[in-house]
Amino acid sequence: MSRLRINIKMKRSGPRSSATVAAAKEKLAAYIASHRLKATRQRDIIVDAFFSVPGHLGIEELVRRARGIDRSIGAATVYRTMKILTDAGIASVRHFEGGQTRYEAAFDRHHHDHLICVSCGDIFEFENERIEELQDRVAAEHGFVVTQHKLELYGYCRACRERRRNL
Repeated sequence: MSRLRINIKMKRSGPRSSATVAAAKEKLAAYIASHRLKATRQRDIIVDAFFSVPGHLGIEELVRRARGIDRSIGAATVYRTMKILTDAGIASVRHFEGGQTRYEAAFDRHHHDHLICVSCGDIFEFENERIEELQDRVAAEHGFVVTQHKLELYGYCRACRERRRNL
């Protein structure tokens, strides 16, 4: 039996659990120390903003959220912090068609693929074991060892299709 789970609009049941966020912060602290970087209050605010919202976040959204706490936080600080989170394996950067760059939590997450609406930009996460098995079988048939992959399907979400129908 295939397992298909669609996580509508990337919404988890809520923000990450405090235990998950604490573990991510510990991993970040270890990364910062091992790379001789400074721990800063601004970086902590950005990390908290990142983990407080489910889904895929753009830099602009993170800047807006961080500035809601500390007006002095700029886009460059957010970019640098997200690079550190990505390098530390806590966040994943995704470059979607149309120039959308979004970040999603990578810590304590499992693999999933994406449906992207070309009209409204919403991103839907899904998992399908049959797709994963087929990819493994195709790779094996070609003597290929997959180290990573991403599947992004572009089209129109239900809401946008309904809006277009009602115009």
